[in-house]
Amino acid sequence: MVSLFNLEAARLGYSLFPKTKRFVVGVGDLKPSDFDFSLQSLILCRHFVSEISQTDHDFTVNYLINSCGLSPEGAISASKRVKLRSPERADSVLSFLRSHGFSATQISKLIRSRPQLLVGYPEKTLLPKLEFFLSIGISREELAKTFASVPALLDVSLQKRIKPTCLFLGNLLSGKNFVAFLKNGSRIFLEGHSKNLTPNIGILRELGMPQSCISLLLAHFPSCLIRNPENFGKVVDEVKQMGFNPEKSTSAMAIKALCSKSIWNHNCESYKRWGWSEDDVLSAFKRFPHCMTKSEKKIMQVMEFLVNKMGWPARVIAKYPAIVSLSLEERIIPRCSVVKVLMLKGLMKEIENVSLYSVMLPAEKFFLAKFVTGYIDEVPQLLSVYQGKVKVEDV
Repeated sequence: MVSLFNLEAARLGYSLFPKTKRFVVGVGDLKPSDFDFSLQSLILCRHFVSEISQTDHDFTVNYLINSCGLSPEGAISASKRVKLRSPERADSVLSFLRSHGFSATQISKLIRSRPQLLVGYPEKTLLPKLEFFLSIGISREELAKTFASVPALLDVSLQKRIKPTCLFLGNLLSGKNFVAFLKNGSRIFLEGHSKNLTPNIGILRELGMPQSCISLLLAHFPSCLIRNPENFGKVVDEVKQMGFNPEKSTSAMAIKALCSKSIWNHNCESYKRWGWSEDDVLSAFKRFPHCMTKSEKKIMQVMEFLVNKMGWPARVIAKYPAIVSLSLEERIIPRCSVVKVLMLKGLMKEIENVSLYSVMLPAEKFFLAKFVTGYIDEVPQLLSVYQGKVKVEDV
């Protein structure tokens, strides 16, 4: 059997046989017999190399599917960036990832994005980064999520980028907030803190925003702070013109909302479909900026239920926009079920005369005291209705 070394040499144009140094020579230098011999050698070598290449490719694809969990399409795509000839190195890489808290799904995501990892040495490249983040209080679970979500972190220098950025962030964020930041803002390590983050924080400080609000924005909405400073400055000016107090956390929420113009525009249209005016939208936004960061689907579901199924006027909701952020399943529907039963039993006025605020916004103990406990003698099943154990129509 021809050795793999010789086959590779043949692929590069060198002869398998010592008498012939190159396949490509001047035709005039060859005798007919030499030409036949060299041509046969070239055809034979190309055949062997082709077979080996195909075998390597098939092995790589199969390994990516069976050991790494990639789809056939994903495996074929990834195989263009890595070639495996045996499982040993790749197996050791997978074992390393599993031993450091990476789930099967996370490993699959990581390998799909960075298949070259399978032929590398993560003990030298990935381990130092993991150890550094662990040393500053980040859990293995969070690290695995972070690297699986942002595989490009594998390419970032620990000494030149990650450590300096963490040192900068450490002066702004507590340990708990740093964990929150890592969930949402790990992409900052790809560009560093000097390009956009530092100047944008400077803009907020010039506005008079306290460190607590800056930390809130950085920990939970870091994408805002890594925007182009010119664009970020325009958003901050807009928030200022709307009259938000920069010393209050609502200003940070307003910045978050206005940084996503496409979401803002979609949500404006959603509210207007329910009869809100432009003034209603702005008034609701000033009361509770978070109402403009919700998904269009969530807004429509809440409005549909409260307006069409319960009968509250849509513009009443504009006075209490925080209601849009409440859970439909865990809060809105259970409380409205109680209200429905009380109305059906004649124990409560028509819905137009029921305070939306008193039903939706008080803490649970106050809601129960006012709407459940006080009527338990008349409607013994009322608590079960609230807990979802009994349907409204069965009471």
